[in-house]
Amino acid sequence: MKLCRFNRNRLGVLVGDGVLDVTPALAVIPLQHWPLAQGDPLILNLDAVLERVSELLPAAPRLPLDGLALDSPVANPGKIVNAPINYRAHIDETSQNAAIAHGRDMTRSIWDWGLFLKASSALIGPSEQIRLRFPERRNDHEVELAVVIGRRCHQVSREAALDYVAGYAIGLDITIRGPELQSFRKSPDTYAVCGPWLVTRDEIPDPGVLDLRLWVNNELRQSANTRQLIYDVPRLIEYASSFYTLHPGDLIFTGTPEGVGPLLPGDRVDAEIAQIGRFSIQVADRYA
Repeated sequence: MKLCRFNRNRLGVLVGDGVLDVTPALAVIPLQHWPLAQGDPLILNLDAVLERVSELLPAAPRLPLDGLALDSPVANPGKIVNAPINYRAHIDETSQNAAIAHGRDMTRSIWDWGLFLKASSALIGPSEQIRLRFPERRNDHEVELAVVIGRRCHQVSREAALDYVAGYAIGLDITIRGPELQSFRKSPDTYAVCGPWLVTRDEIPDPGVLDLRLWVNNELRQSANTRQLIYDVPRLIEYASSFYTLHPGDLIFTGTPEGVGPLLPGDRVDAEIAQIGRFSIQVADRYA
């Protein structure tokens, strides 16, 4: 199933070129009282929501997809976990480009750098705009497979890791190049894009065989396959959960392939991942 949030917190199921509005299914999410449970409420109660969605589908109103404002499929991730330098060809391009490396030894990879966290306040959906910061600096696009954690997990094995996944989406990790730590310069508002919907885990039994591409103004910039990941999805979940507990709705951006490049005000970005879909997002015509 492909679940989307649209028009500010309505819930839909993608069917062909339309969306079935199943917003009443959200009523099964229990009311919460302070202190709130850790985890996105929708993902925390996803099984119950999907059961109610199945009951609503036959009579659900159908809306044309074109014209809907698509939000991030996860509204409240506790954390956005990012994998740096997780494609071999990206290591090569980074180590050879001073504008990306900024004096770092970029021949090292994820096994040396570990993971980093991106502020959840950076998260937007495709219907919003990327608002670039600091016009004197380079701001880059990075397309990535986004993994949505479905169950609380801590110190899980690689073999069991996919059992903890709710589904998958497309992620854009927008990046300011510079000397600061990654968590800082990758966390401005709008610098984490997720969409266009959540594809439930059953539709993608193997996340390690997915083509991913990114275009800027119709120019193909990035093209790769997740089989080229150095740490694949199960290994990333194992690695992340060995350091901290993952909660329902937490996002893992799995790393970007080669072809990263600068964005400018007014650019249009198209991102696509096989078995998930495609979205377009506009870069605002003025800096934030």
